Amino acid sequence: MAISSINNFLFEVQRSEPELVAPAKPTPHEFKQLSDIDDQESFRFQIPLIFFYAQNASMEGSDPVKVIKKAISETLVFYYPFAGRLREGPGRKLFVECTAEGILFIEADANVTLQQFGDAIQPPYAFLDDVLYNVPNSDGIVNSPLLLIQVTRLSCGGFIFAIRFNHTMCDVLGLMQFLTAISEIARGSFAPSILPVWQRAFLNARDPPTVTCRHPEYDQVIDTKHTTIPLNDMDHCSIFFGSTEISTIRKTLPIHIRQCSSFDLITACLWRTRTIALQPDPNDEMRLFCVVNLRSKSNSIPLGYYGNTSIFSAAVTTAAKLCHNPLGYAVELVRKAKGGVTEEYMKSVAELMVIKGRPKITSVRSYAVSDITKLEMENIDFGWGNALFGGFVMIDIAKLPCSGSFCNRFKNNKGELGTLVSFSLPAPAMERFVVELDALIKTKPSNELKNSKGSFIKSIL
Repeated sequence: MAISSINNFLFEVQRSEPELVAPAKPTPHEFKQLSDIDDQESFRFQIPLIFFYAQNASMEGSDPVKVIKKAISETLVFYYPFAGRLREGPGRKLFVECTAEGILFIEADANVTLQQFGDAIQPPYAFLDDVLYNVPNSDGIVNSPLLLIQVTRLSCGGFIFAIRFNHTMCDVLGLMQFLTAISEIARGSFAPSILPVWQRAFLNARDPPTVTCRHPEYDQVIDTKHTTIPLNDMDHCSIFFGSTEISTIRKTLPIHIRQCSSFDLITACLWRTRTIALQPDPNDEMRLFCVVNLRSKSNSIPLGYYGNTSIFSAAVTTAAKLCHNPLGYAVELVRKAKGGVTEEYMKSVAELMVIKGRPKITSVRSYAVSDITKLEMENIDFGWGNALFGGFVMIDIAKLPCSGSFCNRFKNNKGELGTLVSFSLPAPAMERFVVELDALIKTKPSNELKNSKGSFIKSIL
């Protein structure tokens, strides 16, 4: 049993012993190699997601734990590599041994209602370990279960579905394909509407490998000034960008780039404001990593492919140029970085991994932003309807290759649909960040910015 706190009251979570859920039918015992994009060093970490579901009268008498666990077992017949274990070959090359051992599953109950969570259904989550228990020795990259799932029943009849996945196996698009398959089978389908495709060799380096593009994201920068942020000592928050905030920020741009995407606008705004708050040396080189998915750039990736098709693309400038130029300067850099990603660019990344021995992206004065708003993750429906919130939680960023943010689709308590961004900074810089953001919007504080301590930092968002 675990005791946690939300909104100044305590609640208890009782967990059953973790169990392994294996495929419902026999599956092939075989060895499947990951691609050179999959097994890069910067993807060797775990990513958690969380989904909140309300009670549904039409599902009265149905147990979400039993329904979802059964659906997982049946879905693993199709996605049987997830039931295996990663192994490491020569040169630390990763491959899956399809052992059918299964994924880790936890059944739990909490004496709390969704209504009591209130704003706490949006990240960051001080209670994450209670609804997604980190089973000891389960979070390794090799020789460990590839998925951890916990379903927690709530006293109101709703439930929380939380999952952690090994990033080397897939990106969030691949995971969403898997979750969609589980939800379809949970609702009565006999097979996923989109069958999984492995074909990882498609994103392997060519023979002989030749790096054809410039990749500043993998520059091996030495932090001679000791400016790297200690990722284990950060304040965490979530920021909501609604239509009013987006419109206000957009009006600060030159007319010729006002039609940029909301993601470009938010990313440029966060990068520039974050840099001002950190107060780096004006001559320091600052890097922004946009996480770009090749699926939006190429028609050659087969339907059903669930491997990693996301890569980092870097915008680079000095702190002085970023902070002293108008926001439009940062927007142009973001657009240029994203626009440079092509199928050839990804092939070049794969070949850089092989030639250079899978270097990590540089963490020195770097910041990464990933957009998952178009995935509409709240639409994952196990039979109880769409989630009230579905998306990334605040990761243990001390395990990430660099500091970063996720952009989630989110509907606030006023019913407004917008973008919810996870964000982290050291406490003194976080205070300066809020002031700078206030100045950019040029309005009085109206909403709130939720931090990881369960209290709120006043801001304009």
